[in-house]
Amino acid sequence: MIFFRALGPTPGPLIRGEGFYLRPAAMADYAQWSSLREKSREFLTPWEPTWPADDLTRTAFRRRLRRYQEEMQRDSAYSFLLFREKGDELMGGATLSFIRRGVSQTCSLGYWMGEPFAGRGHMSRAVAVIVPFAFRTLRLHRVEAACLPHNVPSIRLLEKAGFIREGYARRFLRIGGEWQDHLLFARLSEDPPASMAGEAVDHATSR
Repeated sequence: MIFFRALGPTPGPLIRGEGFYLRPAAMADYAQWSSLREKSREFLTPWEPTWPADDLTRTAFRRRLRRYQEEMQRDSAYSFLLFREKGDELMGGATLSFIRRGVSQTCSLGYWMGEPFAGRGHMSRAVAVIVPFAFRTLRLHRVEAACLPHNVPSIRLLEKAGFIREGYARRFLRIGGEWQDHLLFARLSEDPPASMAGEAVDHATSR
């Protein structure tokens, strides 16, 4: 289910699943976000771009929120935090970015999971609701995802979510300070619905 509510100066989508929800970040989330990211730093580092030195500061988080709101206003990206419904506990995040309209109607899916919650199927279930949001609410035709070739749990997650492997991009993204090859996946709005069993296949990020 998808709802909309006011989040500060701009409205934002609230996407609910069974026992969890996704919503845009707010300044009140800083303490949970910075704590989980710091606790998961070693776990996430191999799968993400190099973190700026000030990445976990309150000032940098405020800049991040400003960028997220501007992107949402421009309809160029929608960034979410993933919370467990019970206790409103932050578990990770997901983003629909690089939205292209016109003849493309495409976006890129990215996600990250805090180490304490990885391997339990939480991101599998989150992807199962964020993809329909991209198709039905944002009216997109195609959702793409890129994954490091050795990130086997994320490959399994995407395949379980109905994504089809379409190619191999050499030195596609700079991850962990190095240009790295990626597998390319995509799912189309007319593809058959995926059967998401919620298996514990999610890993740190989609890269």
